[in-house]
Amino acid sequence: MTAILMTLGFIVATLGITAWASRKSSGAASFFAAGRNITAWQNGLAVAGDYMSAASFLGITGLIAYYGYDGFMYSVGFLVAYLTVLLIVAEPLRNSGKYTMADVLAYRLRPRPVRAMAALSTLTISGFYMIAQMVGAGAMVSLLMKDIGMDYSLSVSAVGLLMIVYVVFGGMLATTWVQIVKAILLMAGVILLTTLVLAGYGYNFGAFFDAATRVGYTENGVPVVRDFLQPGLYYKPPYGPLNLISLSLALILGTAGLPHILVRFYTVPDAPTARKSVVWAMAIIGVFYVLTTFLGIGAALLVGRDFIAANGGINMSAPLLAFRLGGDLFLAFIAAVTFATILAVVAGLTISASTSVAHDFYSNVLRAGKSTSPREEVAVARLTAVALGLGAVGVAILVGPSANVAFLVGLAFAVAASANLPVILLSLFWKRFHTGGAVCGMAAGLISSIGLIALSPSFMGAAAVFPLENPGIVSIPVGFLAAIIGTLAVRDPQSEEKYTELLVRANTGLGAEKATLH
Repeated sequence: MTAILMTLGFIVATLGITAWASRKSSGAASFFAAGRNITAWQNGLAVAGDYMSAASFLGITGLIAYYGYDGFMYSVGFLVAYLTVLLIVAEPLRNSGKYTMADVLAYRLRPRPVRAMAALSTLTISGFYMIAQMVGAGAMVSLLMKDIGMDYSLSVSAVGLLMIVYVVFGGMLATTWVQIVKAILLMAGVILLTTLVLAGYGYNFGAFFDAATRVGYTENGVPVVRDFLQPGLYYKPPYGPLNLISLSLALILGTAGLPHILVRFYTVPDAPTARKSVVWAMAIIGVFYVLTTFLGIGAALLVGRDFIAANGGINMSAPLLAFRLGGDLFLAFIAAVTFATILAVVAGLTISASTSVAHDFYSNVLRAGKSTSPREEVAVARLTAVALGLGAVGVAILVGPSANVAFLVGLAFAVAASANLPVILLSLFWKRFHTGGAVCGMAAGLISSIGLIALSPSFMGAAAVFPLENPGIVSIPVGFLAAIIGTLAVRDPQSEEKYTELLVRANTGLGAEKATLH
């Protein structure tokens, strides 16, 4: 009952934020970009709130609880990824675009084909990510609400409904503040949980990590003791090292191509603020991912892998650790925080996808760039949010609660790194790059990543044609090569002429959208 009350308290608070934001989201810039009035620290917290998803808290903690060092490699990839965002895309993207990633591409390329491909890529990436969050939501909420008869399917549906309400009525402003509140709550919960874990070892790091070298559990019915500080528990031969490299490439390069992360840079007034917000985000995210080590290994030591497997599986490692250390009250708090995490992330994903559909596909592809009123664009985005929310709920119910959410998010990163990142980088930094190269790169990256995922052991089991779980090591080079070959095949003088103008704008901010735009 305590967990239910805490969760309901968060829901009431965030609905209040949504009601407040709905009165301010009167125009397109307000709905899609929060009026471009978000400060650096606010956007940093919101970016962190968007990034530290259920996959991070539930999935990575579970992977470390099951596989120790190998699970921690997910954390490393997620953390290092923000260096590419800070050094390469944050400032040029803010200076060159308006609402979506495709704005940057369309600045010097032919708008209709690149916007159509960008919208398709955004929907695909957001779909993978949203399904992961919904799976985590269903598993968590059904655990919380089992006493009142809410099963997995009903839990997923309830989360989907709330997410739709946030986006449809509050837009980016409501989503931003929900993410800020969520980031603060999540960091408080993770720090408190880590403190309680270390308290059991006298706050002695040596004693804690020494215990991590002797973790016992049952493997194939046989009791075993493993060193969780050594690699090899998950990434086993013959393809283990390649799997890890492929995953790392996807995480490190994919972040700079994630639509729901990129749209956050349009909510700030200028490029310097965008850059500062990334620094804020990196600091918060860095602390979070370091602390997942203590959560995961703490769950393995104090709860036990066998107990976790018998009580909800890998995704329940963090909640079960909270129950072990603090009883029902602490479980209620961690569960409410997890619920907040899921709602904030799915709201961010939904608004980025609906913005792309409304701004890129509807206004600039279907309407061929002809004038559309801000009210019309916002209406299309709201309808899209409803459709996306319902679709994600349906797929998450079909997938079921057993899928590891960190793994599903890793696939979204692979698609982003393969389809989006090559064309963003080449558009910003290669003068000859043109529309044909962009379409080829995005199409090849999208098709190769999705195709290899479908042929991987994750979907085909022992009959897999492609031996790696994550396709990044193959699909990312394919995306770059296709974009380069498509560009070299023909020349497009018009694109080259626009390059200098884009270069100046990307680096100086001349002509960029300002906070006064409404």
